[in-house]
Amino acid sequence: MMAQGAASPTIESGEILDLLIVGGGINGAGIARDAAGRGLTVALVEKGDLAQGTSSRSSRLIHGGLRYLEYGEFRLVREALHEREILLSAAPHLVRPIKFVLPHVAGMRPAWMLRAGLYFYDHLARRRRLAASAPIALDRAPEGEPLRPEIRRGFTYADCRTDDVRLVVHNAVAAAALGAKILTGCELVHAGAHDGLWKAELRDARKGAVRSLQARVLINAAGPWVEDVAPRIAGVRRAHHARLVKGSHVVVRKFWSGDHGYLLQNVDRRVVFVTPYEDDWALIGTTDIAFSSSPDAVAISPGEVRYLLDAVNRQLRRALASEDIVYAFSGVRCLVDDEKSDPSAVTRDYRIEAATSAQHPPAITVLGGKITTYRRLAEHVLELLKPRFPRMRAAWTAQARLPGGDFPDPDFNAAQRRFVEESAFLPPAHARGLLARHGTVAYRMLAGVRTREAMGQHFGAGLYERELRHLVEHEWARTSDDVLWRRTKFGLRLSAEQIRALDQWMAAATLA
Repeated sequence: MMAQGAASPTIESGEILDLLIVGGGINGAGIARDAAGRGLTVALVEKGDLAQGTSSRSSRLIHGGLRYLEYGEFRLVREALHEREILLSAAPHLVRPIKFVLPHVAGMRPAWMLRAGLYFYDHLARRRRLAASAPIALDRAPEGEPLRPEIRRGFTYADCRTDDVRLVVHNAVAAAALGAKILTGCELVHAGAHDGLWKAELRDARKGAVRSLQARVLINAAGPWVEDVAPRIAGVRRAHHARLVKGSHVVVRKFWSGDHGYLLQNVDRRVVFVTPYEDDWALIGTTDIAFSSSPDAVAISPGEVRYLLDAVNRQLRRALASEDIVYAFSGVRCLVDDEKSDPSAVTRDYRIEAATSAQHPPAITVLGGKITTYRRLAEHVLELLKPRFPRMRAAWTAQARLPGGDFPDPDFNAAQRRFVEESAFLPPAHARGLLARHGTVAYRMLAGVRTREAMGQHFGAGLYERELRHLVEHEWARTSDDVLWRRTKFGLRLSAEQIRALDQWMAAATLA
């Protein structure tokens, strides 16, 4: 039953591709989409699943980074705020506004400093759809209800939240539609220069088979695995290297009413985000800890759990305990090593390093970056390649919608209400979830479906066979984890028995 999204793409014997991209996170997928849209031939290889690493373990925010202003990262914040506006238009189902409440707490940053920072945040880049910051009387406003009574005032400001994995997958889907080859479960074994090209050996992680591929340019966008991939690319020397920093999150039951989130200051001058997560839960994060182990083995520590709970409990009326945690995850950020001792102070800006010589074709290494700035990072990579590909088409992604983002009405809430009415055979929560995950693609997914029975097997909580087939056939899902914890978060909702039924279905579907 494999179709265009999930089948192993065919690369003809002797075919020479323009780009070979290693890494299926947000940067790799974004570069693949941009390059394919400019007329380049592209293959993206990912040893596991799309967004299996850091890009599925973020704070799920599209934001400028208010705290980066304290480190003087004005260029990064300005670029991120500009990208926030672009992504709001490109994918209104995946990137949606959120109001943050920033309480003023005695003994921490003074009110004038918070106000000044928010003023810069409001004005560093043009805002078209988001509200300006404003003071709030928390002792009288409903937003103050979960906070301790002595916290009487604060500020509100606007940013955006996203579904990080679906943003990656939608970029990969767009790249594939433009001709890119997306090869998941495919690991780079070795790449060496041969007659002015990169000859790469790739191993199928599931079957063990090895195949060769030739490309004019190789891009290492493997995120925290960038230093693992680097020795496999023969003859490339680099001036800059990665600094790995672990960030962890916990998920608890949502403990306030409303769609807003909280930005809570901590005693160490860091901040902790508390945001709505899949409607019924709250996401709390993140930590900043130097990391030197394998990114494959990253996990939250008891100390990080205590840190996050202590940070929020200092400002909440009702203290959270470790027993309240329903889920936790950790990711490893691949940052540029700027030799700063404090992991929180290490720049979140990105660096793109191009290596070329008479002996080797071009190789590019991507270090750092935020999910918010992935599109601009991709543009910078393609700008570096203009001399190599003089016929390459012009930049285009700033005005383009991502798959599913082509709503005629920019008001996603109104679009969701219409979809619920038009899909009346589904429970409203199930219909809303479909549109939030897939955007207008959900209409095509449900073409010809008029009854709940026509959706096929229901695995629980709104996960139907109809959507599962789409995830397998068009989004490279191969395992239950690909579905439950990446393309959706139904792992939070399904019982052990329901997950076993899903395991059986996935095993049959991916072998067919």
